[in-house]
Amino acid sequence: MADEKNYITPQGHAALEAEFNELLKVERPALVKVVSWAAGNGDRSENGDYIYGKRRLRQIDGRLRFLMQRMDLAVVVDPATQQGLEKVFFGAWVTLFSLKDDVEHTYRIVGKDELEPSLGYISWVSPLARAMLGKQIGDIVKVTAPVGEEEYEIIDVQYQPPLTSVT
Repeated sequence: MADEKNYITPQGHAALEAEFNELLKVERPALVKVVSWAAGNGDRSENGDYIYGKRRLRQIDGRLRFLMQRMDLAVVVDPATQQGLEKVFFGAWVTLFSLKDDVEHTYRIVGKDELEPSLGYISWVSPLARAMLGKQIGDIVKVTAPVGEEEYEIIDVQYQPPLTSVT
């Protein structure tokens, strides 16, 4: 799966770039200064600033490599340019009505790097998102969950954030 496309919204891509730039241009250079200073203080084996700094540099470098790979694979999909707005596609805000417990849920279908369940952001590869893709208002979506099969009716599809709060 190393070559799998990384579909992402423009906002998600901007967030990856912002994190990359913060690590590369701010956090890493500051940490290099601390490690250099600590290295000049003599015995490195018992020097906490040096040991912690080197460990943190490895973590930052690993994260930078990861972010670079994700951005290289990124395919930015702008929901604002989506055609066929009555159907559920990547970037859509979808409001579902649970046929089991009569509750509405609103989700946004986003890239794997944009997950934020507290905001209702779900990955396009999740079972729920896959079940919704290509459907439209009035369609019934069936999803197998750990507690059994769940059924939802799609009651709204938008490509702009809904005016109501996300649940």
